[in-house]
Amino acid sequence: MTARKQAPGKRDNPLRVSDAFRAFVLDQLEELGEVQPRSMFGAVGLYRRGIFFGIVAGDVLYLKADDTTRGDYERAGSAPFRPYPGRSGRMQYYAVPMSVLESADELARWAKQAVKVAERAAERRDPRRARSR
Repeated sequence: MTARKQAPGKRDNPLRVSDAFRAFVLDQLEELGEVQPRSMFGAVGLYRRGIFFGIVAGDVLYLKADDTTRGDYERAGSAPFRPYPGRSGRMQYYAVPMSVLESADELARWAKQAVKVAERAAERRDPRRARSR
């Protein structure tokens, strides 16, 4: 008789976010205003006015980046979000440097850039979004 494998629990989910880190990130983003967290697969998606601009996963904050902002993250030594480390490819979200995360003012500046990046990406997918704003 073989033992049955248990389904991984919440503790085994590498995307899981602690309540304390989630609260800290939301407090730090208060200056940005209108940030709505939404649970997703153990992680937390961050939205502002319906625009998805950030991810909190594994107690790391990742913000949306593109060619205009990616260099800032890379210069700071930040890694891209890889929800499935064994798979190739990466998402266009980068870890926020600790020095930025610890400064609410600096984090608001980086988050505003991430919102703009996400808005541009949404407009490319649906040009009607640009007219509706």
